[in-house]
Amino acid sequence: MKVLANDGISKSGILALEKGGFEVITTKVAQEQVANYINENNVSVILVRSATKVRKDIIDACPGIKIIGRGGVGMDNIDVEYAKSKGIHVINTPASSSESVAELVFGHLFTGVRFLHDSNRNMPLEGDTKFNELKKAYADGVELRGKTLGIVGIGRIGQATAKMALGLGMKVIAADSFIPKVDVKVEFFDGQSITTTIVSQSLESLFQEADFITLHVPAQDGYIVSEKEFAIMKDGVGIVNCARGGVINEVDLVAALDSGKVAFAGLDVFENEPTPATQLLMHSKISLTPHIGAATGEAQDRIGTELASQIISLLS
Repeated sequence: MKVLANDGISKSGILALEKGGFEVITTKVAQEQVANYINENNVSVILVRSATKVRKDIIDACPGIKIIGRGGVGMDNIDVEYAKSKGIHVINTPASSSESVAELVFGHLFTGVRFLHDSNRNMPLEGDTKFNELKKAYADGVELRGKTLGIVGIGRIGQATAKMALGLGMKVIAADSFIPKVDVKVEFFDGQSITTTIVSQSLESLFQEADFITLHVPAQDGYIVSEKEFAIMKDGVGIVNCARGGVINEVDLVAALDSGKVAFAGLDVFENEPTPATQLLMHSKISLTPHIGAATGEAQDRIGTELASQIISLLS
C-alpha cells in the first residue's frame, strides 16, 4: 500500500513504514491536486501536518483512502468526524512534539525579557557605531525566575511548558475548561523528580495575575484574547502564542504593544498564514518565528515513528 506524506515525514518514519511493507511518497502535491494524485496513484494513507487540508471534498473524491494521519496535535485542517463517518481512520501524534513546542515558548519568553529579537536586528546595523546607546536601550531586562506564568490550556503541550517553568523557579497557574486539575511531574537527569498539582482557575483571574501568558488551545470560533482581555492584564505583561493563529486579536495586540500595556509578544502562528500582517512582522516588540513549534529533529523523528506504528497496526 502507498502512503502519501504530503507535508513530509522523517527518515525514521519512512524506514519504519517501508519495513512494514508500505511504499512512501514524499512528493509535495499542491492542495488543489491532492485528490487527483491520491486516485491516480492508488494512495491508501495520506499524512499531513498543518499545511495540507483534508476536507469533505477530498474525502468524498477519494474512496480508496483508509487512513488520514496528522503529524502533530491539532486536527483543525481535517474534517475528522466526517472522515470517521466514512469509515476512515484518523490518527495523530499528540505527545510527540510537546517538548519542542514548550522549548520554543521559552525561546520567545527569554527573547522578550532580554530584547533579543530587537537587539539581533540592530546590532548588525549599529553595533559598531552605537554600542553604548544600544547597551543602554536593552539594559532593563527582567528575570523569569519568581514570576507567574499563566498557561491557557493545560493539555500535553501546556503541561510540558509548565514543567520547564517550574524548573526555572516560576509560579505556574492555568485555565482550562476541560481539565480541572493536573499532576505535573518534573523529572531530572539523575532519575529524581518532583510532582506538583496545578488546579485550573478562571480565565479572567489568570489574565489578572500572570506576569507572562502562553496560549495552548486549538483553533477557536472567536478570539480568546482581545481588547477586553488586554485591559485586565498586568501592565507590562508578556504574551506568547505557539498554538494557533486567530486566538489573539492581532489588531488589538499591536495597540496593546504600542500603548505599553503589553511589554512584548512572541508569535509562532498568525491569523493570515502564510502572509502575516506587516504590522506584526515589523514591530520592534514582537519576537517572530514562522510556525516552527514542532520543527525539531527529535520531534519529527518521534512523529514519524509514531505515525508509522499506528499505520502498521491498523493496516497490517
